[in-house]
Amino acid sequence: MKIRLGEIAHARSGDKGDTANIGVIAYKRFHYPTLVREVTAERVKQFFGDLVKGEVVRYELPNLGALNFLLYEALGGGGTLSLRLDAQGKTLGAALLRMEIEIDEHELARSA
Repeated sequence: MKIRLGEIAHARSGDKGDTANIGVIAYKRFHYPTLVREVTAERVKQFFGDLVKGEVVRYELPNLGALNFLLYEALGGGGTLSLRLDAQGKTLGAALLRMEIEIDEHELARSA
């Protein structure tokens, strides 16, 4: 079945120059394998489309039940150069939580 990522995880995001940083953290540790399987660098890049001009790199943090993404060339030049409403990338984590992922009913039932 499909759910929004935000049903099993929360996110924090920020920036460094023109690079956005998004941390995705599972609410429950047993959902971490679902994050690893479903929230790939390729899917994150596809989700953001033309907003991310550069590559997306994913780092796995199993001890935290989290993934960290670096989105290069994602902020229109960065805070002082960009005309974007969110040139620092603070809302990108919230946006990513709207991404749909596949999850087995049994995986989701564990959280109930």
